[in-house]
Amino acid sequence: MVRSNIKANQSTKMNVLTPDQCKELVLAAEEAMWRTGTNFHDEESLEILKKAGCWVDGERVRVPAHIFERALKTCQKHIVLCNSRTGARELFVGGHNSYFGSGPCTPFTRHPFTGERHRATRQSVGWATKLLDALPNIDYAMSLGIVQDVPLLISDRHEFEQQVLNTDKPITTVCVDEFGQADCIKMAEIIAGGEEELRRNPFICLYAEPISPGVHCREAAQKLVMGAKKGLPTIYTPCIMAGGTAPATLAGVMVQGLTESLSGMVLSQCTREGAPFIMGGVYTILDMATTVFSYGAPELSLLLAALADVAHYLEIPIFGTAGCTDSCIIDEQAGIEAAISIAMTNMAGANLNHDIGYAEQGATSNLDLVVVADEILGMARRLTNGIRVDEESLALDVIENVGPGGKFGNEEHTAEHIEDNFVPRLVNRAAREIWEKAGSKTLTQVANEKVRDIINHHEPDPLPKDSAAKIRDIVENAVGHMPG
Repeated sequence: MVRSNIKANQSTKMNVLTPDQCKELVLAAEEAMWRTGTNFHDEESLEILKKAGCWVDGERVRVPAHIFERALKTCQKHIVLCNSRTGARELFVGGHNSYFGSGPCTPFTRHPFTGERHRATRQSVGWATKLLDALPNIDYAMSLGIVQDVPLLISDRHEFEQQVLNTDKPITTVCVDEFGQADCIKMAEIIAGGEEELRRNPFICLYAEPISPGVHCREAAQKLVMGAKKGLPTIYTPCIMAGGTAPATLAGVMVQGLTESLSGMVLSQCTREGAPFIMGGVYTILDMATTVFSYGAPELSLLLAALADVAHYLEIPIFGTAGCTDSCIIDEQAGIEAAISIAMTNMAGANLNHDIGYAEQGATSNLDLVVVADEILGMARRLTNGIRVDEESLALDVIENVGPGGKFGNEEHTAEHIEDNFVPRLVNRAAREIWEKAGSKTLTQVANEKVRDIINHHEPDPLPKDSAAKIRDIVENAVGHMPG
């Protein structure tokens, strides 16, 4: 069979699981959805699932195999995310396309000018988003902070406002509850030009997560239902720990996580067939020495690569994790952990990959790490581009023309292909004398200088003034809702 697609022949890809193993894991999750079930703490969700044919006993919902299979068939195979200013279709979320963005909801952040670790604010989220907007290998934005200089119950509106003001890249937004999500959708509809326009060319992706093991809280279920009704892309991603909120075995982690995420898919599709749904997970270990949810463990990268295999097997878009560290500062440990996760995730072909810039097990965002990760991403993407082998790249005529002892530097072929290779923007390759003359700076020092320069000088494409004013009005009039 002739395979003319260069990407299929040359790209560097990685599989952790075989198709048979993927099938076994999916069948195990399907069995767990029926045998054990999951708990839904939302009356509307329970009614939707019961009407669809699920077995509902109080809060416990068991999903029959045929209901799961039907939901799987109606789930979209790929999703497109757009530019918020132009509506241009930019991210094609599906297959082995890999895109990378930051993480959300860190309570702390590191101040890029003073080095102080402090609570995230409106300003810090605005700065972070401006940085994400400027970096070439960052494809979409998450907030990198919980805004805490406003009431927490309405912090999500302030986060979203800072994001849409400071980037035209697609945004994944995390809301406190369905009321906050409704307000953020209203703001997005203003920017897009209406409800139908946003559905047709979405620039936002909604986010919800269950509570492991096996609990769908009211807020998560309602956000999932709202996303389906609106026809907007919605991520549903468990965060689970081997030996803590999931079995100690990695296969057991996979089954537990798939059970939670795929039961969310069932709710989404039972609410509205064809609703754009993105499965996901942050699967890692409970570190027994420190009792932390480890973001730097090699098992996280291994599990997320395996999850990408399962998502490709099911043909469902996948939300992955990369570019994060357990280190409290941006040091050698941070570089190692971020590089391994980015490289593995990129080779595995997970679609939307988040948490770039996470330090301290997700407690603190660090903009210096975002810049370092952007450089790592450039390297990782060069790896997956592979080596092109065809008449042009074999260069036999050029080799003949130059001959033994000749020089290739002056050849047109060299000028045409010199930028095929990775061009560093941060990594230093200068001779020692040149490096010393430039100040003998470390990588993190150079990264911090770049962060400061972008914050001080980068100007994102602005929103129209009338749209910005309408968004401000929604934020100023936001109401926080106490549970119950």
